[in-house]
Amino acid sequence: MLLVALALAALGVCVGSAGFENLIGPLLNPQADPAATAMAQQIVWEIRLPRTLGAWMAGALLGLAGAVAQGLFRNPLADPFLLGSASGASLGVALALAAMGGGAGMLGGSMMNGAAVSVFSGSALVRLGLTGAAFCGAVLAVLLTLVLSRGVQHTLRLLLAGVVVGVVLGAMTHLVLVFSPESLQAMQAFMLGSTSFVGWTACLLMAGVWALCALAAWLFARVLDGLSLGDATARSLGLPLGPMRAALVGVLALATGTAVAQTGLIAFVGLAAPHLVRSLVKTTSARLMLLASSMGGVLLMAADTLARWLIAPQELPVGVLTAVLGGGYLLWLMQRNTRASRGGGL
Repeated sequence: MLLVALALAALGVCVGSAGFENLIGPLLNPQADPAATAMAQQIVWEIRLPRTLGAWMAGALLGLAGAVAQGLFRNPLADPFLLGSASGASLGVALALAAMGGGAGMLGGSMMNGAAVSVFSGSALVRLGLTGAAFCGAVLAVLLTLVLSRGVQHTLRLLLAGVVVGVVLGAMTHLVLVFSPESLQAMQAFMLGSTSFVGWTACLLMAGVWALCALAAWLFARVLDGLSLGDATARSLGLPLGPMRAALVGVLALATGTAVAQTGLIAFVGLAAPHLVRSLVKTTSARLMLLASSMGGVLLMAADTLARWLIAPQELPVGVLTAVLGGGYLLWLMQRNTRASRGGGL
């Protein structure tokens, strides 16, 4: 997967608003055309490379969060947004946009026309404000879920509280947009998901959070192996389920909130990545965390490159593409499992 990621990174820096254009040649042979080399360096280092690496980092965070969620809830259909983080991030962005006076070119634009500019075309303060609002909204939604579920002792209650929080916060987001209709176009960019506003600062932030979350998930992977055998068995192994569940929920919230704050809502990456890993290898939770994280990075990097190339010079929102491809994959998986069960029954 690392080799695939390197190949996709080389391909990603060659795909822009005009479709595929080979920028590797001018970078490797600067003496042939110094002007072209200078232009290629600016495009690659300031726009395409941070975006491509940012796509990998966001996908890695979502893949890691998906593996944690599926192990924590003992449900292969669990995804990183189950605790209401997506709805909380959406509400945070909607409130921030309404407070700033709506769209006003803060979001949108580049995702739809493929221009090589930041989605957040406002000042650095605006970018920081919207990103911070999304992250704070995601974390507060998870905290609200924990309050309603009265802790992390009962995963079913935690799951139901997350669904309730997601529905209520989603309704509040729509209510904010009703009273602030000028924010609708700007909000659309966040809801559809895009990596086009990821820069080097966002890459470094996501890399730091990923390293922290990956280490924590690896250290607490033993509790996920125990939970897969049931709560009673996990307790008999001497595992402190309460504190470890709380730590895993913290990892889930931090990884999801960071990715959503930088790229918006990107569906199915966190759900599909652990499934793909399990279909390729049988592994324990510790290795699954790293493999699912790598798979998530590869999936989102490939989807982002494809989204830029498919309808160039326009750009397809990567969240739409991942939803279509991820939904199709899950339908195929369900159909395959249904056929397998019928065959076994016969």
